[in-house]
Amino acid sequence: MIWLIESSRSRHRLTDPSFRPCFYVEGPEARLSRLARTLEARAPVSCSFTEKTCIWDGRPQRVLEVSVRQLLLFSALVRFVRRQDNTLRLYNSDLMLASVYCWEKQVFPLAQVEVEADETGKIRALTSVDDEWAIDYERPPLTLMQVHLEGRSVVNPRQGGWSGAIEVEVEGERQVLDDSDQPAVVSFERLMRVHDPDVIVSEWGDAVLFPALLRQARRCKVPLRLNREAGPVERRRARSYVSYGRILFKESTTTLLGRLHVDGQNSFIAGQCELEGLWELARITKLPVQYAARTTTGTGISYMQMELAYRDGVLIPEQKAEPETPKHPDELLLADRGGFVFAPRPGFFENVAELDFVSEYPSIMAKYNISPETVNCPCCLEAPRVPELGYRVCQRRRGITSRVVERLIHKRQLYQQQAQAHPERAREYQLCREALKWLLVCCFGYTGYKNARFGKIEAHEAINAMAREKLLVAKETAEASGYRVLHALVDSLYVQKPGAAGEDYQRLARHIEAKTGLPLALEAVYRYVVFLPSRQDAEIPVPNRFFALSEKGEWKIRGLECRRHDTPPLIAQMQRQVLSILAEAHDFESYCAKLREAQDVYEGYRARLQDGRVRPEELIIRKRLTRAPGDYQSNQATALAARQLDRAGVTLRPGETVGFILTRVDSALPDDRVRAWALWESWRGYDLQAYREALGKAFEPFLHFATNGPGVESRLPRREVAGASSSAASACKLRIGTPCLQFPPAR
Repeated sequence: MIWLIESSRSRHRLTDPSFRPCFYVEGPEARLSRLARTLEARAPVSCSFTEKTCIWDGRPQRVLEVSVRQLLLFSALVRFVRRQDNTLRLYNSDLMLASVYCWEKQVFPLAQVEVEADETGKIRALTSVDDEWAIDYERPPLTLMQVHLEGRSVVNPRQGGWSGAIEVEVEGERQVLDDSDQPAVVSFERLMRVHDPDVIVSEWGDAVLFPALLRQARRCKVPLRLNREAGPVERRRARSYVSYGRILFKESTTTLLGRLHVDGQNSFIAGQCELEGLWELARITKLPVQYAARTTTGTGISYMQMELAYRDGVLIPEQKAEPETPKHPDELLLADRGGFVFAPRPGFFENVAELDFVSEYPSIMAKYNISPETVNCPCCLEAPRVPELGYRVCQRRRGITSRVVERLIHKRQLYQQQAQAHPERAREYQLCREALKWLLVCCFGYTGYKNARFGKIEAHEAINAMAREKLLVAKETAEASGYRVLHALVDSLYVQKPGAAGEDYQRLARHIEAKTGLPLALEAVYRYVVFLPSRQDAEIPVPNRFFALSEKGEWKIRGLECRRHDTPPLIAQMQRQVLSILAEAHDFESYCAKLREAQDVYEGYRARLQDGRVRPEELIIRKRLTRAPGDYQSNQATALAARQLDRAGVTLRPGETVGFILTRVDSALPDDRVRAWALWESWRGYDLQAYREALGKAFEPFLHFATNGPGVESRLPRREVAGASSSAASACKLRIGTPCLQFPPAR
């Protein structure tokens, strides 16, 4: 079914009987003929032979087309064909039918359309008057309802700690629903009837809020209609999975019919780019909005590729079918590499520019036509070769991936231009631009992803090889122009030249762009950059551990605690406050002067810890589980907290995040070393020593070169240099003997 909003804001549910999705079967023609007779005798389908294109060689392929007249039977018929003969190969058989409908009718979610329908709601004609590649498009007049748990839980409330009260805000009206006067579900159901929202934006709605409301509705026999139409709410179970060697967790989902539900805690794109980015993503990927909110951006780029294949008449396989070409071990060592990283020179550097290739990997794919089906194609034996590897790139066909990223890059550039031309709407344009960025980030990885339908590892290797070549050219060009390259990281350069200004760095960027053929931007000119060494050895540089202050007073931070998800809020807040003070510095002299103020901030946080003037929420450490609680063999802090929750009846799966506070890390009783945050009410103390060490370790990077540089110690009082040590060993000297500090009694 299709839901439409008229200009009068009335809502209509329509159906389109003309939509008949097809799947294709490849195999010996005699078997396909028997299969066609069997299917036509058993189900409302039409079968015929047709020719489609093979993605890998571009040649026509004779297949059986099965057109299904009843949508609900589509998946069942695909399963029937698999059972009938597992030697047959299926195409276009596991696609999301909502997206296929968009491809066929040339529409997309949230598009403006003209519709002709009869009195029963059946569509006679549907025409889009919108363009998914438009920049300034009209947003539909959606009624928005925001729902979250009272108090905004800092950890998953499914682990405990939620009182049950719900905050609802719609059209500027805010209400708190609890069970004091009547069950919360009764009040919520009334608000749903009164406001009839088009979009519900929730916090923890998938995992906690809606399941709890549905349970209460059944218990109280309240007819809670979350859907706009009759039918059960669609629920999908949570699951753990492995991605790029990491165990991740996907929360359960609650999707609605006739209205949209977006859970900000269970949506990557809505969390990063808010609703503006989500609308943009749904429009160009043609994925249903609720699905686009919960799936990965990789799925979005995959469906964009499949749409182009569908329009070109290319068969879309069920799963990846192109194996890696056999290679000699020497060839494998040469090909199986990523981008170049030139280790930075540890130290404090003034007047540094960062030059970034704009969407470098997608730009390589677009400019050089690198796509899985174009690398080492069978038709262009004399084609130009990829540096180092010698792979050929097709000169006759334009690659599907190349065409997709080309349009994404262009639209992203248009958003950038609009943001500069219309500052009042810059944030809106930036959110849409960010959504496109995440699609471009994934498109490179999907060329080598083991389950990508059009994936091919040779395309992945070719892109990396081209990127290495371009970075080398950029480095050599900068050095030949008299610039010192301090650091280079895959697609960016940090360069320095005495007396150089922004105009000089811009000229260098244009010079490198002309040499490489790829767009290069002056990302920022920094007043100063501090490249930090390894914590283990001060002589060893670390590529991703630095902080840099731009001329505009904006920070770029990598490798500090405030960038990590598992850092206690107290420590992250201290670092951010220190950085705000250091942002007033312009050179090494003023940096050292500002460190005196920063030292006072640090000492203030140490005093708060000592006196117990911190809230428990400020000390929470969040860690991701790598296995089930019972499978941990050691007594590490994460395992101890997981076991505590497990004993309390909380079901935890690998990939979930648990929050805990360090209580007595040196205790002989493992269970006394940490306390799960959800069980905190039965505990009051925290390990002062452990948190002071962590605080000192977080302040250490700011002092590293100021305390170790030549003649710097004379500029800073000895007391301040020693106050926050530059090594973990000296940080231990700052410990106060009290092993566990109590919070002040509640007033």
